[in-house]
Amino acid sequence: DLSDKEIISKIEEYGVKCIEFTGGEPLLQEETPPLIKNLLDKGYKVLIETNGSICVGCLDKRITIIMDLKTPKSGMSERMKFKNLDFLKATDEIKFVIMDESDYQWAKDIITKHNLSNKFEHILMAPAYGVMQPKALALWILRDNRPVRLQLQIHKYIWAPHEIEGV
Repeated sequence: DLSDKEIISKIEEYGVKCIEFTGGEPLLQEETPPLIKNLLDKGYKVLIETNGSICVGCLDKRITIIMDLKTPKSGMSERMKFKNLDFLKATDEIKFVIMDESDYQWAKDIITKHNLSNKFEHILMAPAYGVMQPKALALWILRDNRPVRLQLQIHKYIWAPHEIEGV
């Protein structure tokens, strides 16, 4: 395990200005929020992609949160804490990974039920890699004139998950 100081030193070697925490679920690591604060204090732009199963209220308000609202087909939707939506800023992002048309319908219903289109500037829908064709999701979004952006999990197209561990 590396200390915050060692992690920040390694980041400085790369010369990047933007850091994104993703996972799994990065908030399962209790060291994540203090590290985020340290990075923000040093002037880094910091993002975190979370599945919404752990409260985000403790996170520094300067962070950009990307909340992945798990759909029923993911098998994880029951773990989602919708109260987390109250902690998000308008500039944070809401993301749905869609596996089929029933997931798409569920996402539309959640957007309506929680008035997400009026609360957040960025609502993303991504087809589940290897499960659904991007064109099908794009056509549903266009057909329904939804205020969302189509997003591809581009890292999975560049580095296929079976080629590199953790993709």
